Amino acid sequence: MRLLAPAKVNLALHVTGRRDDGYHLLDSIVVFADHGDTITLAPSADLSLTVTGPRAGGVPTDRRNLIWQAAELFPPGQGAAITLDKHLPHAGGIGGGSSDAATTLRGLAEFWAQPMPDAAAILSLGADVPVCAFGAPARMAGIGEEITPLPDLPPLWIVLVNPGVEVPTGSVFKALARADNPPLPELPAEGWPDAVALVDWLCRTRNDLEPPARAIQPEIGRVIDRLNARPGCLLARMSGSGATCFALFAEEFPARDAAAAIAADQPDWWSVAAPVLGVR
Repeated sequence: MRLLAPAKVNLALHVTGRRDDGYHLLDSIVVFADHGDTITLAPSADLSLTVTGPRAGGVPTDRRNLIWQAAELFPPGQGAAITLDKHLPHAGGIGGGSSDAATTLRGLAEFWAQPMPDAAAILSLGADVPVCAFGAPARMAGIGEEITPLPDLPPLWIVLVNPGVEVPTGSVFKALARADNPPLPELPAEGWPDAVALVDWLCRTRNDLEPPARAIQPEIGRVIDRLNARPGCLLARMSGSGATCFALFAEEFPARDAAAAIAADQPDWWSVAAPVLGVR
């Protein structure tokens, strides 16, 4: 069994509060790009994990990996040889590890003919794992446990760019000016007729983590400026806590041209173009 673990992108991310236990409350619009890591499952008497691919370096192959922890949520005594082909940047704000874990959960449920673990167990793997397990455009709220399907999305292309700088998530949240920001505006019940209408709505939203992340790593601002300068770019913003940034396009060829131009100009940056999954 071979499965795509797609990049998760926060088109908007509002930080709306902080609980007494320290967890931040979020209100976010999440989509998935048709690009990511690959999970392969093969029969085996035991559980094993192998990591390959251009970004395999430094990825653990034991219980430190969320894939292994995901597999352990199922009843013991079952085996599988799991291979992760790693392409997404580490700690890049696009849910690489969370998507890997969620894809493993869905795959092993089918592979072993077992029900999915319960919602609390899935959330225990991390705030992004439930929405990645949902695997379709969604509004994510609370500490990640509240998942609501989005109204219909129009066809959409996305360019993802990571400049290769580290932005510790804890440092970004610590540098937030405030943690009790307004939630997302009301979503249109009938969805958005086209990409321009969607972006008009997104312009009323924000990523509350972008300003502190840009202060920590000014390179993020350079990426967003480069994306905004590309013909056809409708919106450029940071995803998650960074450092990966995205740009939205209504059509394929301007998106592919943007990714190729940025890759040629900045060969040390990671840059890809892909359609958004789950649109009408």
